[in-house]
Amino acid sequence: MYKVGIIGCGGRGKAHARGYQASDDAEIIACTDPVSEARWDFQTEFNVERTYKDFRDMLENEQLDIVSICTWPEYHADMVLASAGKEVKAIHCEKPMAPTWGASKTIIQTCVDRKVKITFCHQRRFGASFRTAKRLLKEGAIGDLVRVEGSCSNLFDWGTHWFDMFFFYNDDTPVDWVMGQIDASEDLSVFGVSLDAGGLSWIRWKNGVEGLLATGNTSLQHAANRLIGTEGLIEVGVSEEIPLRILRHNAYGWEIPPLDGHEEEDLTILTVLDLIDALKRGREPELDGRKALQATELIFATYESSRRRARINLPLDVDDSALLTMLAEGEIGGSRKR
Repeated sequence: MYKVGIIGCGGRGKAHARGYQASDDAEIIACTDPVSEARWDFQTEFNVERTYKDFRDMLENEQLDIVSICTWPEYHADMVLASAGKEVKAIHCEKPMAPTWGASKTIIQTCVDRKVKITFCHQRRFGASFRTAKRLLKEGAIGDLVRVEGSCSNLFDWGTHWFDMFFFYNDDTPVDWVMGQIDASEDLSVFGVSLDAGGLSWIRWKNGVEGLLATGNTSLQHAANRLIGTEGLIEVGVSEEIPLRILRHNAYGWEIPPLDGHEEEDLTILTVLDLIDALKRGREPELDGRKALQATELIFATYESSRRRARINLPLDVDDSALLTMLAEGEIGGSRKR
C-alpha cells in the first residue's frame, strides 16, 4: 500500500485525492495547506488522519511513498526538491512546471538524480477525443502527419497542455527549433505568473512535422487542436456537440467518428492511476517529467524568440523567463491594460 501525502488542499488537491481513492494500492495518510479551513474540509471529505500547516512538517514526520503537489507554480520547485530529498518514490505535480526554464530543469534533474518518478498533470493525454485522434492518425486515416495546430487562451497555463498534445500526436519526437512572438498589452496573470495577452509559436520537429500554437487575442478559430495530414485532417474540440471530426481525402464532408472511451471521464483520476501502475510495474508513466519538460521548453523558447527577435534552436540556452524579465525591465508591457 503506497502512503500518500497531498500538498495543497484546494480544488486540484481534491482532484488528485479522488484518484488515490480510486486505487486499491494507495492511501492518503496526510495533507498540508496553510489555510486551516481548507485542511479541515479536505480531512473530512477524504478521511485523512493527519493534517499540517507547513508542507515541510508533513515531509519530516510522515514516511510517504507518493506526494501530490497541487499549489501555484512558484512553489513547485521548493516542494519537489524537499519531497525528493525525503526519498519518496513518486511525485505527481500540477502544471505549469515553474515560472522559469531554469527552475523547470532543476525539478527534473533533481528527480533523476534521486531516482524519483515525477509526473505533471497533462491529463488530456488520457482524453477520449485526443486518444481517438491519435489512433486515427496512426491508422493512416489522414495519411502522414504534416502539421499540428492549437488554439487556447495563453502560452503558459493553457499552452502547456497543447504543446504537450503536439508531442503526443507526434510520438514525442524532439523539436528542432521554435520561432514566436507575444503580445503583452494586457495585465494578465494566472496562479501568480504573468501571461501573454496573445502569442504565436511556430515549431519544427526533427522529423519535419510543423506546428502552430496561437493564443489569446491571436488565437485560431473552429477547433482546439487540428491535425493536418497528406490525405486529410482531424479537428479536436470543435464544440461541445462535436468533440472530434475527420475530413478524409476525396470525402464529401466531415465525419464524426465514435470515441475511444467516454469524453466525460475524470482524467485526473486516470493520471493518478497510471502513476500508481507505473510504480507497481517499474515502467515510465505516461506523464513522465521528461515529457512535461519538452512541452515547457516550447513555452520559454517562444518567449525567448520574442526577446531576441530570432529563431531559437533547441536546446534552449537561458534559464529565466524572457516574458517575466522583459516585463520587469520595462522592455514590454509599459501600457498594459488592467
